[in-house]
Amino acid sequence: MSSTSFDGEFTARMIRRFGFVPIRGSSSRGAVRGLLGMRKEIEAGYTVAFTIDGPRGPRFITKPGPVLLARSSKVPMAVFHIAIDRKWTLNTWDRLLVPKPFSRALMRVGSLIPVPEDIGSADLEHYNALLQSSLDRVKAFAEANVERVGSDQFPFFERHKSGGTFPSSSHTSVPANNSGT
Repeated sequence: MSSTSFDGEFTARMIRRFGFVPIRGSSSRGAVRGLLGMRKEIEAGYTVAFTIDGPRGPRFITKPGPVLLARSSKVPMAVFHIAIDRKWTLNTWDRLLVPKPFSRALMRVGSLIPVPEDIGSADLEHYNALLQSSLDRVKAFAEANVERVGSDQFPFFERHKSGGTFPSSSHTSVPANNSGT
């Protein structure tokens, strides 16, 4: 889910680029509509993603939406973070990053976190804390290793015209200027 703002449009395009279906909404505007839209897409067989810190932040702090959706849809949740080696940082609350031409990026994906459907509100906080911990780990890893993209340990990923998929490892190196073809 991404907000209906300009930043949200940029994020929605990036989400779509990685094979996800962007749903417009936010924790402060259209939250229920957004969650219902995401659940509908999940039921149709699609993968969905949140900009996890919501439209107002604080930056990199998880909101409860992913946990609520995982509980109601019975689909596990996972986090990912994309670190960029050369970027412009916009003067926005979330310090939105725009990759410079020929930048390198490292995407790190966390482990799946299943959420039982019969949990109470205290348990929701526990699962949100698990989500936050996972985000903190993948962010730290990606940021610490983005300079090594292109090495033997972090080879470049290229999407093939046949519609290639991501490697099975838990990290993927993506040239930021990749056209996706």
